[in-house]
Amino acid sequence: MSDTDLAALVAQLSDRVAKLEGKMAMVADVYRFGRLRDCLTAGDWKEADRETARVLLEIAGHDRDSLAPEDIATFPCGELLAIDQLWSIASGGRFGFSVQLATYRGVGGSLDSTREDDMDLLRQLGERLGWCVNGQWQGDTYDTWTFSLDAPSGCFPAAWWKSPYGAKMVNSFLARLMACSL
Repeated sequence: MSDTDLAALVAQLSDRVAKLEGKMAMVADVYRFGRLRDCLTAGDWKEADRETARVLLEIAGHDRDSLAPEDIATFPCGELLAIDQLWSIASGGRFGFSVQLATYRGVGGSLDSTREDDMDLLRQLGERLGWCVNGQWQGDTYDTWTFSLDAPSGCFPAAWWKSPYGAKMVNSFLARLMACSL
């Protein structure tokens, strides 16, 4: 076998391996996001919200209490995009990370404001998303929220955002969404 034939064979094998890896990634995505997709398709927004938090923590390899803001800096963009697309498609563009990020930008949020931990902008974001009402954060009333398309635009996913790190985690996640071009 000549060097040219060998090079062609290696190229063909590399192409086949790449295609198989792509198919394996799709199978993993179906496995990882299947329950979330099913909840969203059924319009079970509350369970989809909880499943989103579970999936994100699984991807991060942490539980809620051990996930630190610096862990968010390397969170895989592909997974964030996939979750955002699932939410966006199921809600007709009302919910998802991209809606939340657009809302943050709409109140004047930027990468600089995430670095500065600008609490005024976070409060404004919370007010627009329904997470904060008259200056009071609504996390303790989560079970009484409206889990339907009548909820404020961008309201979901919401359970993911609650963290022992508070505003620092929210700003880290917003910065990651920006870095991932959501």
